[in-house]
Amino acid sequence: MWNKEKSKPDLQRFSGKTSLIAAGAALSGDLKFLGAVQVDGQVNGNLITSEGMVRISVEGKVEGEIRAPHIVIDGEVVGNVYASKNLELGARARVQGNLYYGLMEMAMGAQIEGSLCHLKDEARPLELPETLLDTEADVVQ
Repeated sequence: MWNKEKSKPDLQRFSGKTSLIAAGAALSGDLKFLGAVQVDGQVNGNLITSEGMVRISVEGKVEGEIRAPHIVIDGEVVGNVYASKNLELGARARVQGNLYYGLMEMAMGAQIEGSLCHLKDEARPLELPETLLDTEADVVQ
């Protein structure tokens, strides 16, 4: 609402490093990757990346753990979700598991059966425009 000028992570950001699990496809086993993965089908296993994004579409389903800096869910997840930076839950998201997140955005209609756990690895100040932060830093010094 207040941060509209900030761009959200998008699959296009990972051009050339994006994988798609198509509708009707099923993957059994863990997938470790760099870049982005969009799940339109089904995954029975964990999705893990230290630098990337996971997107679960409305038709997508994951039965396993998801670990990524940026995660967007509008489908179904059965398992814990770890989004070290941003977690976005669409109106049709259905999650059975605990959600661990740095920042979270949730649309009306999203369903969660589990706990919400904010990750506090560092102090997170209010997000202000960089120009204002620079001005305040000059005053403090």
